[in-house]
Amino acid sequence: MSRTTPTSWVRDGVRDVRTVARGWRWGVGRKALVPRSAEPYVPARSTRVFPTRWARTPFMRGVREIVLGVGMNGLLRSQVSVQAHGLDVLDRVEGPVVFVANHTSHVDTPLIMNTLPARWRRKTAVAAAADYFFDTWWRAAGSAVLFNTFPIERRGGSLSSTPGYLLKDGWSIVVYPEGTRSRDGWTGPFKLGAAFMATTYGVPVVPIAIRGSFNAMPHEQAWPSRGRPPVSIRYGEPVVPVPDEGPRDFGKRVERAMAELLDEDGSDWFSARLRASGEGNAPTSGPDVARWRRVWQTSRAPQQRGRRTVWH
Repeated sequence: MSRTTPTSWVRDGVRDVRTVARGWRWGVGRKALVPRSAEPYVPARSTRVFPTRWARTPFMRGVREIVLGVGMNGLLRSQVSVQAHGLDVLDRVEGPVVFVANHTSHVDTPLIMNTLPARWRRKTAVAAAADYFFDTWWRAAGSAVLFNTFPIERRGGSLSSTPGYLLKDGWSIVVYPEGTRSRDGWTGPFKLGAAFMATTYGVPVVPIAIRGSFNAMPHEQAWPSRGRPPVSIRYGEPVVPVPDEGPRDFGKRVERAMAELLDEDGSDWFSARLRASGEGNAPTSGPDVARWRRVWQTSRAPQQRGRRTVWH
C-alpha cells in the first residue's frame, strides 16, 4: 500500500479537477449532451419583420430630405471627393426602376442617395440585409429614417413582398445584387433577386458603377480615410427586360452592363464600347491571384477628371 504524501495528494487533486473540467458543460445555457447531428430537425423560428412603411409617409419623407440634403450631404462631401457621371440618363427614364450597384463599402448607399436628383431620391427605397441592419431596433429605425431602407433576407427564406409592393406603388429601389460588401474591392457573383424583380414587374434596371469607395472606406473601417479620397459614381443606360425573358438570362445582361460601365469609368466611353464589341471586357470579379494583390489594385483611387473643387 503506497504511502500518501502531501505532494501526491495535491497532484491527485489537480488531476481530478482537470478530469472534471474536461467533461463539464461550460458556457451560457451549457452545451447539449446529444451531438447536433443526432438532434431532431426543428424548423427555424420565423421572426417578425420590422415594419418600415412609416418611413415612407409624407412627414418622414420631408424629414429625410432635410437630413440627406443638408446634414448627410455635407458630411459625405467633407470626407470624400465625389464625382458623379451619367445623371442625364435619368432624364430619359420614367420610374419606377431597379437601381443595381456594385457594393464595396458602407459609403455606397450615402453616395447613391446624395447624388440622385431630388425627384428620384424622394421616391427611392434601399434594400438592406435583415440580419445586419435590422437585427436591433435602433439600427433598423436609424437606417429607415436616413435611407428609407426595408429588410430583405440574403440567407434564404421566403421572398419579401415589400419590393413588389413598392414597385407597384411607383417607388424605385436600390439593390446590391452581390448580397454583401466585397472584401477586396472586386465584384462578386450576382444573385438573381434584382433580375427577378425587374422581370416580374416589368421595370428597367439602371446600373450604377462605384469606384474608389473601397479605397475610401474598406470593409474593416468604420469611417472614411483621411484626405477626402476621390470616389466616382456613374449611372448607366437602363437595361429593359424583353417579353418571355427569364431572370437568369436578364441577370446576365445586367451583369454585363455593369462590367461595361465599370470599364467605362476606368477608361473612357469609346474604349469601353470597343472592348465590349469584341467581348474584351475584363471580368469585374478580378484575376485569380493572391488576395493582397487584388486589394492593392482596388485600393488605387480613381483618377479625378477636370478641375478639383471643394464642392462638386
